[in-house]
Amino acid sequence: MSNVLQHLPEIKGDEQLYVAKLINDMSDEQADRFARIYRERRKDPQTILLLALVGFAGVSGVHRFVVDEIGMGLLYLLTAGLCLIGTLVDVINYKSIAFRYNRRQADEVAALVG
Repeated sequence: MSNVLQHLPEIKGDEQLYVAKLINDMSDEQADRFARIYRERRKDPQTILLLALVGFAGVSGVHRFVVDEIGMGLLYLLTAGLCLIGTLVDVINYKSIAFRYNRRQADEVAALVG
């Protein structure tokens, strides 16, 4: 049984709870391997917020490309962030966008390490 704070002290909130459930049954060696791979793949919510704010400067959708949502990224790019309304919504919901991406990455890494 591994402690999430020991392996990934930088994660917080819902992400921490989700990762804790994933690594709960892993050995320390598996949890270390999980942490190394996951740390490389995860996106920091602050990075998503900064990239969403770039949408107000004229390049909307960059944050969607970063979290592998290519279709939405193209839509935002071609429609100026859905007339900036979508960009504003994403600035407000940046944590959930990052958590959704990080959860997918955590699942993939857990299956790889598992």
